[in-house]
Amino acid sequence: GKTWVSVQLLRRWRAGGRSVAARKPAQSFEADVLRTDADLLGAASGEQATTVCPPHRWYAEPMAPPMAAELLGRPALLLADLVGGLVWPSPQVDVGLVETAGGVRSPQAEDGDVIDLAGVLAPDAVVLVADAGLGTVNAVRLTTDALAPVLRAGATLTVVLNRYDPDVELHRRNRSWLAEHEQVATAAGHRGLDEAAATLASTLA
Repeated sequence: GKTWVSVQLLRRWRAGGRSVAARKPAQSFEADVLRTDADLLGAASGEQATTVCPPHRWYAEPMAPPMAAELLGRPALLLADLVGGLVWPSPQVDVGLVETAGGVRSPQAEDGDVIDLAGVLAPDAVVLVADAGLGTVNAVRLTTDALAPVLRAGATLTVVLNRYDPDVELHRRNRSWLAEHEQVATAAGHRGLDEAAATLASTLA
């Protein structure tokens, strides 16, 4: 769901006249996949897939990037390599989006996970994509607790409930609980993404 949401946000920002850039520090995928995450993100941001994710960080094994690198006999992947590989356009764009691989505790490198990467990047805003169904309140709470120590002051966090169906009572109640009990900003459905894109854009302005 992360790439789908990222693509929707990038398209909305571009349609609203903002310049964007997408980056995926490393990606792993099935060897026979037709379009990788970098391909999809690049199509949405107007960039080449190899600009979104450098070719030497493409791993044709569907597992965490450092595991895939080891299995394929590629050089060990370190956090400093990922951060150093994030090259942005000049002059700077209005919105730069970085999409990670897996959940917040998923290894991104031999020496760091998404939490560690976020701590280095110090993003202005974080978008968390969560399932709308059973277990999402627990997953969102655990994730936001893990992120809290590394988010800089003033950084915003938005939860996008993936595959949200307003006709499903559990989905509605999960969203209400997150908003009312956890004070978490949520977005759901295409209208919710429109609102989230506008809010995030104003936050990043």
